[in-house]
Amino acid sequence: MHIVIMGCGRVGSTVAHTLEALGHSVAVIDQDASAFRRLGPDFTGLTVTGVGFDRDVLIQAGVERAEAFAAVSSGDNSNIIAARVARETFGVPRVVARIYDPKRAEVYERLGIPTVATVRWTADRMVRHLVPEGHLEVWRDPTSSVAIIETPLHVDWIGRSVRALEEATGTRVAYLMRFGIGTLPTASTVLQDGDQVFMLVTDEIAGAVAKVAATAPASA
Repeated sequence: MHIVIMGCGRVGSTVAHTLEALGHSVAVIDQDASAFRRLGPDFTGLTVTGVGFDRDVLIQAGVERAEAFAAVSSGDNSNIIAARVARETFGVPRVVARIYDPKRAEVYERLGIPTVATVRWTADRMVRHLVPEGHLEVWRDPTSSVAIIETPLHVDWIGRSVRALEEATGTRVAYLMRFGIGTLPTASTVLQDGDQVFMLVTDEIAGAVAKVAATAPASA
């Protein structure tokens, strides 16, 4: 499929090369023509110099036939304007914008525009590597609001139901790894020795959830 990328910085150029390697047709837009040097001589896609939310520039980049659009310039306003133009004016079905301000990211997510809140996500990852909290985060949503963490269980949880663990922690089990295979549990699933348990949390409850899971359950 044809994909248009606005912004040829490190992220934009990396995404462009990745998509091209996957066999997609790629066009990259940037106001600075010298930015295209990041693409290197092996890039065979289209490069367009101009403002990424300008109608004529977008048309030149093939937005009318594009099935996806990524706005990854260094400016929040430019990214969100370009994303909205791509989606609302040209009807591009898959649109994503990189946003530095997490509060703005939350607003645009509610408007139906997927975003990646770069600074918040990076900061959260750095803190978790510097100050481990007894659980491993394996996924975080683009607004950095919800995460999935691996929660090691106290041995006394073995033989208890997933429902009991969820009631004790106040959250949901996202999935289990059992014998090396991912499993979607039901409330009646019984926890077994060797299970790896991954739970849905927010930052506010992550520590408490991990603590409850690591503590022997109260007697039934």
